[in-house]
Amino acid sequence: MQTEQLKQLVIDSLEEMKGNEIVVLDVSANTSVTDFMIIASGTSSRHVASLANNVVVNVKEQGVRPLGVEGQAGSEWVLVDLGDIVVHIMQPATRQFYDLERLWSDLPDDAEQAPDTQESAESHS
Repeated sequence: MQTEQLKQLVIDSLEEMKGNEIVVLDVSANTSVTDFMIIASGTSSRHVASLANNVVVNVKEQGVRPLGVEGQAGSEWVLVDLGDIVVHIMQPATRQFYDLERLWSDLPDDAEQAPDTQESAESHS
């Protein structure tokens, strides 16, 4: 399954179970671990667990095997690792505390770092 198709399947799975505030972050320029992070909120621990379970069931039906699922015990934050896509499903307070959207959007990409690196190298010559 192509990454774009998988991304849409995850979004549809979250929307099907009434996931809140679904955000897709392209983090491919900032990390080699994954290309996209999809973040969604659930209203309770049960809702978070149900959202994660729906994502896992739907991707498995399409032949995609999650690399891992973490956090199901407490269900304040469940992470579903699909390789090119990592899905974070959190209760609102947890999401606000960790603020992944801001964390990942504040990181400079390589293009922004290049001039500083070049200036630094020139000043040390």
